Amino acid sequence: MNHPSKSALFLTCQTISVPFHKRMMIICQALLAACFLLSTTHAAWEKDRPAKPPVIPPNPDGLPLVLLIGDSISGAYLPTVTKELAGKAVVAKSTDNGESTAVGVIKIDGWLGDTKWDVIHFNWGLWDIYGWQYAADDRSPKMYEQRLEQLVERMKKTGAKLIWATTTPTPPKPEKAMLKRWQKEVVIAKELEAEYREAALRVMKKHGVQVNDLHATILPHVKELQPEGDVHYKAGGNVILGKKVAESIRSCLNWAILPLIFQWFDFIQADFF
Repeated sequence: MNHPSKSALFLTCQTISVPFHKRMMIICQALLAACFLLSTTHAAWEKDRPAKPPVIPPNPDGLPLVLLIGDSISGAYLPTVTKELAGKAVVAKSTDNGESTAVGVIKIDGWLGDTKWDVIHFNWGLWDIYGWQYAADDRSPKMYEQRLEQLVERMKKTGAKLIWATTTPTPPKPEKAMLKRWQKEVVIAKELEAEYREAALRVMKKHGVQVNDLHATILPHVKELQPEGDVHYKAGGNVILGKKVAESIRSCLNWAILPLIFQWFDFIQADFF
């Protein structure tokens, strides 16, 4: 068997060699492609993964149990709500980001668990409006309304007092996550935003669900407290939202005490009169 000479091998290597900068470019492109595939696979997995019941803080005094369901906006105001309701209620948050109504209908049973909730404060909206990794889903206001109907009907079965939080305002500039991750300039028209808000309010009115208007609460503060192109808020905005949420929950808890007061009064009457 004839083997190629060293000179032939050297010439072959020279012929197929690739400049260093081109090799680096190929490697970078391959890494970016791999990251994209991993991110899309992870996103799909997150949507389909069964939800777990929320972690409930210790409740030795048997205080009312409050569940918050929502996206990262609710996660940001959770500490304020917990602080404001300390000694009055125990507050838990759904284990996952509530994301869109399409995710909600899949995960709602897991989030509710077997706990006897006294109040459920909930929202879906921004993920339906923007889509993000679920952009391919049917996220129209009509479908949004239909899925909210399903979610409210399910939560009503718990016997808890329900409070709907209106969706907080979308930023006037292109949303930064869509811009950075998907290279899409997405600005939501105020008319479209209003369609989603009105669709949700129709469902809540139909079912007699209390409405906590977080949209109106934070609207006067968006210029100073909402970073450009961001759906989230600075610390001051989260405090404003959290206090409003706590106020709405507190009003429910106050009304819930009335039957106990009447029972106590009846007991006193029967015993002493």
